Amino acid sequence: MEKENNNENKQVEIETVSVDEGKAEVNADKQTEIIEQLNNKIAELNDKYLRIAAELENTRRRASIDIESVSRNRTMSVAEKILPVMDAIDAALSHNPDDEGIKTMQRAMQNAFSQIGITRINSVGEILNPQFHNAIQMVDKPDENTATNTIVGELQPGYMFGDSVLRPAMVVVSK
Repeated sequence: MEKENNNENKQVEIETVSVDEGKAEVNADKQTEIIEQLNNKIAELNDKYLRIAAELENTRRRASIDIESVSRNRTMSVAEKILPVMDAIDAALSHNPDDEGIKTMQRAMQNAFSQIGITRINSVGEILNPQFHNAIQMVDKPDENTATNTIVGELQPGYMFGDSVLRPAMVVVSK
């Protein structure tokens, strides 16, 4: 019986493994994988969003530039059609400089031009610039102080619209 008591007093240690712990490790690995996939998807969608936002901004900018260009071209087209009227007023004023009606029309046209943004190109006394002037005739220097290629006369005034030449001035240049 003593032997039996010895056997009874022996304790056996048994290692237990829970099925839930194994599932937890598997679940943790799977959760990490799912989180990684979701983060990749978020990054992909964010990149797509940023690209679409940039494309939309570029489209807005191009549309704005196109609208401005169309408006500018339309204004220039109308202005080109009005320039002969200003030329006629200038010619009438040169023939009859004391006519108050013609002077009033000239002031009104000049005021309208300045409101639109049309300015007259300065010519007489300037050095010939082919960008702004069209030399029609060359003459001898009127005096020794006049430099070569200096504009000594203007046959038709030139006009600018903003920074664009609407019509170059027709000028007489010294040799």
